[in-house]
Amino acid sequence: MDANITLELLLFLFAVATTAGFVDAIAGGGGLITIPALLAAGLSPVQALATNKLQATGGSLSAGYYFVSRGVVKLHEMRLMILMTFIGSALGTVLVQKITTSFLEQMIPFLLMGIVLYFLFSPKLSSQAEQPQQVSLTVFACTAGAGIGFYDGFFGPGTGSFFAAAFVALLGYSITNATAHTKVLNGTSNVASLLFFIIGGQVVWSYGLVMILGQVLGARLGSRMVLSRGQTLIRPMILSVSLAMTVKLLWGNYGHLFH
Repeated sequence: MDANITLELLLFLFAVATTAGFVDAIAGGGGLITIPALLAAGLSPVQALATNKLQATGGSLSAGYYFVSRGVVKLHEMRLMILMTFIGSALGTVLVQKITTSFLEQMIPFLLMGIVLYFLFSPKLSSQAEQPQQVSLTVFACTAGAGIGFYDGFFGPGTGSFFAAAFVALLGYSITNATAHTKVLNGTSNVASLLFFIIGGQVVWSYGLVMILGQVLGARLGSRMVLSRGQTLIRPMILSVSLAMTVKLLWGNYGHLFH
Protein backbone atom coordinates (compact mmCIF):
# COMPACT_ATOMS: atom_id res chain seq x y z
CA MET A 1 0.00 0.00 0.00
CA ASP A 2 2.79 2.42 0.91
CA ALA A 3 4.33 2.14 -2.54
CA ASN A 4 1.16 3.57 -4.06
CA ILE A 5 1.12 6.69 -1.89
CA THR A 6 1.91 9.89 -3.78
CA LEU A 7 1.75 13.54 -2.79
CA GLU A 8 -0.97 14.09 -5.39
CA LEU A 9 -3.08 11.31 -3.89
CA LEU A 10 -2.70 12.64 -0.36
CA LEU A 11 -3.63 16.17 -1.48
CA PHE A 12 -6.66 14.75 -3.28
CA LEU A 13 -7.79 12.87 -0.17
CA PHE A 14 -7.22 15.97 1.98
CA ALA A 15 -9.41 18.06 -0.35
CA VAL A 16 -12.10 15.38 -0.43
CA ALA A 17 -12.13 15.12 3.36
CA THR A 18 -12.34 18.91 3.77
CA THR A 19 -15.39 19.02 1.52
CA ALA A 20 -16.97 16.05 3.30
CA GLY A 21 -16.29 17.56 6.73
CA PHE A 22 -18.05 20.76 5.71
CA VAL A 23 -21.09 18.86 4.39
CA ASP A 24 -21.16 16.50 7.39
CA ALA A 25 -21.15 19.34 9.92
CA ILE A 26 -24.26 20.81 8.34
CA ALA A 27 -26.32 17.92 7.01
CA GLY A 28 -24.41 14.62 7.28
CA GLY A 29 -23.77 12.37 4.30
CA GLY A 30 -20.07 13.11 3.84
CA GLY A 31 -19.47 9.40 3.30
CA LEU A 32 -21.05 9.82 -0.12
CA ILE A 33 -17.93 11.79 -1.00
CA THR A 34 -15.19 10.03 0.96
CA ILE A 35 -15.99 6.33 0.47
CA PRO A 36 -15.90 6.48 -3.37
CA ALA A 37 -12.63 8.44 -3.11
CA LEU A 38 -11.09 5.79 -0.84
CA LEU A 39 -12.23 3.01 -3.16
CA ALA A 40 -10.73 4.91 -6.10
CA ALA A 41 -7.48 5.16 -4.13
CA GLY A 42 -7.26 1.36 -4.20
CA LEU A 43 -8.65 0.32 -0.82
CA SER A 44 -10.85 -2.73 -0.42
CA PRO A 45 -14.49 -2.09 0.57
CA VAL A 46 -13.85 -3.05 4.21
CA GLN A 47 -10.69 -0.92 4.36
CA ALA A 48 -12.60 1.99 2.82
CA LEU A 49 -15.37 1.73 5.44
CA ALA A 50 -12.87 1.46 8.29
CA THR A 51 -10.66 4.32 7.08
CA ASN A 52 -13.76 6.42 6.46
CA LYS A 53 -14.74 5.92 10.11
CA LEU A 54 -11.32 7.16 11.20
CA GLN A 55 -11.51 10.39 9.23
CA ALA A 56 -15.23 10.90 9.95
CA THR A 57 -14.52 10.60 13.67
CA GLY A 58 -12.14 13.54 13.44
CA GLY A 59 -14.75 15.68 11.71
CA SER A 60 -17.69 14.82 13.96
CA LEU A 61 -15.68 15.25 17.18
CA SER A 62 -14.37 18.60 15.93
CA ALA A 63 -17.89 19.79 15.10
CA GLY A 64 -19.23 18.46 18.40
CA TYR A 65 -16.49 20.22 20.38
CA TYR A 66 -17.25 23.48 18.59
CA PHE A 67 -20.93 23.34 19.58
CA VAL A 68 -20.09 22.36 23.17
CA SER A 69 -17.53 25.16 23.49
CA ARG A 70 -20.11 27.68 22.23
CA GLY A 71 -22.58 26.54 24.89
CA VAL A 72 -25.11 25.23 22.35
CA VAL A 73 -24.74 21.67 23.69
CA LYS A 74 -24.54 20.79 27.39
CA LEU A 75 -22.80 17.43 27.71
CA HIS A 76 -24.14 16.69 31.21
CA GLU A 77 -27.65 16.58 29.71
CA MET A 78 -26.51 14.08 27.08
CA ARG A 79 -24.66 11.54 29.24
CA LEU A 80 -27.24 8.78 28.85
CA MET A 81 -27.69 9.53 25.14
CA ILE A 82 -23.93 9.26 24.62
CA LEU A 83 -23.73 5.99 26.56
CA MET A 84 -26.64 4.36 24.74
CA THR A 85 -25.41 5.57 21.33
CA PHE A 86 -21.95 4.14 22.05
CA ILE A 87 -23.40 0.78 23.09
CA GLY A 88 -25.71 0.65 20.08
CA SER A 89 -22.92 1.49 17.63
CA ALA A 90 -20.56 -1.08 19.17
CA LEU A 91 -23.20 -3.80 18.88
CA GLY A 92 -23.94 -2.82 15.29
CA THR A 93 -20.28 -2.93 14.30
CA VAL A 94 -19.86 -6.39 15.84
CA LEU A 95 -23.01 -7.69 14.17
CA VAL A 96 -22.24 -6.34 10.68
CA GLN A 97 -19.17 -8.58 10.59
CA LYS A 98 -21.36 -11.64 11.05
CA ILE A 99 -24.46 -11.16 8.86
CA THR A 100 -25.41 -9.64 5.53
CA THR A 101 -26.54 -6.03 5.14
CA SER A 102 -28.63 -6.72 2.04
CA PHE A 103 -31.96 -6.15 3.83
CA LEU A 104 -30.89 -2.73 5.07
CA GLU A 105 -29.53 -1.87 1.63
CA GLN A 106 -33.04 -2.40 0.28
CA MET A 107 -34.81 -0.48 3.04
CA ILE A 108 -32.62 2.57 3.66
CA PRO A 109 -33.48 4.50 0.46
CA PHE A 110 -37.15 4.48 1.46
CA LEU A 111 -36.35 5.55 5.04
CA LEU A 112 -34.25 8.40 3.67
CA MET A 113 -37.11 9.44 1.41
CA GLY A 114 -39.25 9.64 4.54
CA ILE A 115 -36.68 12.01 6.06
CA VAL A 116 -36.82 14.16 2.91
CA LEU A 117 -40.62 14.37 3.05
CA TYR A 118 -40.53 15.18 6.77
CA PHE A 119 -38.07 18.04 6.38
CA LEU A 120 -39.85 19.23 3.23
CA PHE A 121 -43.38 19.39 4.59
CA SER A 122 -43.18 19.59 8.38
CA PRO A 123 -44.58 22.93 9.57
CA LYS A 124 -42.68 22.57 12.86
CA LEU A 125 -39.21 23.13 11.44
CA SER A 126 -37.59 26.48 12.14
CA SER A 127 -34.11 27.73 12.87
CA GLN A 128 -34.68 28.91 16.44
CA ALA A 129 -38.17 27.99 17.68
CA GLU A 130 -38.44 25.01 20.00
CA GLN A 131 -41.50 22.75 19.93
CA PRO A 132 -43.17 20.67 22.68
CA GLN A 133 -41.09 17.70 23.79
CA GLN A 134 -42.72 14.36 22.92
CA VAL A 135 -40.59 11.95 24.98
CA SER A 136 -38.24 12.15 27.96
CA LEU A 137 -34.47 12.32 27.52
CA THR A 138 -34.23 8.81 28.96
CA VAL A 139 -36.69 7.38 26.45
CA PHE A 140 -34.92 9.23 23.64
CA ALA A 141 -31.54 7.84 24.71
CA CYS A 142 -32.81 4.25 24.88
CA THR A 143 -34.69 4.40 21.59
CA ALA A 144 -33.30 6.95 19.13
CA GLY A 145 -29.81 7.04 20.67
CA ALA A 146 -29.33 3.28 20.88
CA GLY A 147 -31.25 2.52 17.68
CA ILE A 148 -29.59 5.06 15.39
CA GLY A 149 -26.22 4.31 17.00
CA PHE A 150 -26.74 0.63 16.19
CA TYR A 151 -27.65 1.55 12.62
CA ASP A 152 -24.52 3.69 12.24
CA GLY A 153 -22.27 0.87 13.43
CA PHE A 154 -24.11 -1.66 11.27
CA PHE A 155 -24.56 0.27 8.02
CA GLY A 156 -24.30 4.07 8.28
CA PRO A 157 -25.69 6.09 5.34
CA GLY A 158 -27.95 8.90 6.52
CA THR A 159 -27.10 8.68 10.23
CA GLY A 160 -26.85 12.45 10.60
CA SER A 161 -30.22 12.97 8.93
CA PHE A 162 -31.86 10.34 11.16
CA PHE A 163 -30.44 11.90 14.34
CA ALA A 164 -31.49 15.41 13.28
CA ALA A 165 -35.02 14.28 12.45
CA ALA A 166 -35.28 12.45 15.80
CA PHE A 167 -34.18 15.51 17.79
CA VAL A 168 -36.73 17.68 15.99
CA ALA A 169 -39.65 15.23 16.05
CA LEU A 170 -39.16 13.67 19.50
CA LEU A 171 -37.49 16.37 21.60
CA GLY A 172 -38.88 19.41 19.79
CA TYR A 173 -35.47 20.96 19.14
CA SER A 174 -35.02 23.72 16.59
CA ILE A 175 -33.23 22.56 13.46
CA THR A 176 -30.08 24.45 14.48
CA ASN A 177 -30.07 22.92 17.97
CA ALA A 178 -30.84 19.48 16.54
CA THR A 179 -27.88 19.70 14.17
CA ALA A 180 -25.55 20.69 17.02
CA HIS A 181 -26.63 17.77 19.23
CA THR A 182 -26.50 15.40 16.26
CA LYS A 183 -22.76 16.01 15.89
CA VAL A 184 -22.11 14.86 19.47
CA LEU A 185 -23.99 11.60 19.03
CA ASN A 186 -22.59 11.05 15.54
CA GLY A 187 -19.09 11.47 16.98
CA THR A 188 -19.95 8.96 19.71
CA SER A 189 -21.15 6.32 17.26
CA ASN A 190 -18.11 6.92 15.04
CA VAL A 191 -15.70 6.39 17.94
CA ALA A 192 -17.39 3.14 19.00
CA SER A 193 -17.41 1.77 15.45
CA LEU A 194 -13.82 2.87 14.80
CA LEU A 195 -12.53 1.01 17.87
CA PHE A 196 -13.80 -2.29 16.51
CA PHE A 197 -12.43 -1.60 13.03
CA ILE A 198 -9.03 -0.90 14.61
CA ILE A 199 -9.20 -4.18 16.51
CA GLY A 200 -9.92 -5.88 13.19
CA GLY A 201 -6.85 -4.26 11.62
CA GLN A 202 -8.81 -2.72 8.74
CA VAL A 203 -7.82 0.97 9.05
CA VAL A 204 -5.32 2.38 6.52
CA TRP A 205 -3.67 4.93 8.79
CA SER A 206 -1.63 6.82 6.20
CA TYR A 207 -4.77 7.78 4.30
CA GLY A 208 -6.98 8.25 7.34
CA LEU A 209 -4.65 10.58 9.24
CA VAL A 210 -4.26 12.90 6.26
CA MET A 211 -8.02 12.94 5.80
CA ILE A 212 -8.61 13.75 9.49
CA LEU A 213 -6.82 17.06 8.98
CA GLY A 214 -9.17 17.92 6.12
CA GLN A 215 -12.20 16.75 8.08
CA VAL A 216 -11.35 18.93 11.07
CA LEU A 217 -10.90 21.98 8.83
CA GLY A 218 -14.13 21.35 6.93
CA ALA A 219 -16.09 20.53 10.08
CA ARG A 220 -15.03 23.75 11.77
CA LEU A 221 -16.08 25.83 8.75
CA GLY A 222 -19.39 23.98 8.50
CA SER A 223 -20.12 24.32 12.22
CA ARG A 224 -19.72 28.09 12.03
CA MET A 225 -22.15 28.17 9.12
CA VAL A 226 -24.72 26.23 11.18
CA LEU A 227 -24.75 28.85 13.94
CA SER A 228 -24.60 31.85 11.62
CA ARG A 229 -27.12 30.79 8.97
CA GLY A 230 -29.24 28.13 10.67
CA GLN A 231 -32.30 26.91 8.80
CA THR A 232 -31.52 28.82 5.59
CA LEU A 233 -28.53 26.49 5.11
CA ILE A 234 -29.33 23.31 7.08
CA ARG A 235 -32.74 22.44 5.70
CA PRO A 236 -31.78 22.66 1.98
CA MET A 237 -28.57 20.70 2.61
CA ILE A 238 -30.32 17.92 4.54
CA LEU A 239 -32.82 17.65 1.71
CA SER A 240 -30.09 17.63 -0.94
CA VAL A 241 -27.86 15.12 0.85
CA SER A 242 -30.74 12.78 1.71
CA LEU A 243 -31.98 12.88 -1.89
CA ALA A 244 -28.48 12.20 -3.19
CA MET A 245 -28.10 9.21 -0.86
CA THR A 246 -31.54 7.92 -1.84
CA VAL A 247 -30.75 8.08 -5.56
CA LYS A 248 -27.32 6.50 -5.08
CA LEU A 249 -28.66 3.60 -3.00
CA LEU A 250 -31.69 3.03 -5.25
CA TRP A 251 -29.44 2.95 -8.31
CA GLY A 252 -27.05 0.55 -6.59
CA ASN A 253 -29.95 -1.76 -5.67
CA TYR A 254 -32.11 -1.53 -8.77
CA GLY A 255 -29.97 0.04 -11.51
CA HIS A 256 -29.43 -3.35 -13.15
CA LEU A 257 -33.12 -3.42 -14.05
CA PHE A 258 -32.52 -0.63 -16.58
CA HIS A 259 -29.62 -2.31 -18.39
